[in-house]
Amino acid sequence: MIRSFLRNLIEGPVALQLRRFVMVGTVAAGVQMLILWLLVDAVSLNYLLGATIAIETTIIFQYVLNNAWTFQAIQHTGTMAYLYGLVKTNVVRGSAIPIQLGVLFALVEWRSVPYLAANAVAIVISGIYRYVLDARWTWG
Repeated sequence: MIRSFLRNLIEGPVALQLRRFVMVGTVAAGVQMLILWLLVDAVSLNYLLGATIAIETTIIFQYVLNNAWTFQAIQHTGTMAYLYGLVKTNVVRGSAIPIQLGVLFALVEWRSVPYLAANAVAIVISGIYRYVLDARWTWG
């Protein structure tokens, strides 16, 4: 069962979609890390506030890219469908913010992991949750 699941990720019906989602997420993670670094190191914001702003910025960024490329076969077209999809992805990704901030906080405060490294781990952990909900609800 696990081998079948892993094989489907590589060559199954959702493989291309998943690869694109990961690529968009990787670019967005880079953008998020840059924004976080700027807000914390250049503007001197608290790392949790900076992470919240960076996350919301990349939520919109990712929606635009995912709608145009990852989920192009079922993309939201028309103003109302596009805006409704943006609201739905904000609900999905907004519900992942506490997961990401919780992991970030725990790693920084309890394990003394540098905030950028901790944020990278938090992005990966919350990314699994986001993909499942986005694929099934936002574009499902």
